[in-house]
Amino acid sequence: MAEVKPKTANSSSTWAALGLAWELGYTIAVPLVALALGGRLADRYFGTSPWFLLAGVLLSIVASSLLVLRKTRSIMAEANRPQPPANTSSGPSL
Repeated sequence: MAEVKPKTANSSSTWAALGLAWELGYTIAVPLVALALGGRLADRYFGTSPWFLLAGVLLSIVASSLLVLRKTRSIMAEANRPQPPANTSSGPSL
């Protein structure tokens, strides 16, 4: 029978880091792809290549930067929040 290993803090922090990396990747990639594609389509329609594409890329950089900044601030606020003291007593409190 396979031995079941208990979950450790290291394991949960690894998953938390991977989740954060995944979220930040989407935060950067989705605006870039959407706005660059929209700029490319606008350039084709108006015949202004490459101006709308460049504007879309620049706008996506600004939007992604603001979204990453907001996420960073929320992480920092959570990290600076005081943690409740751990209950170390083994018996019922009287």
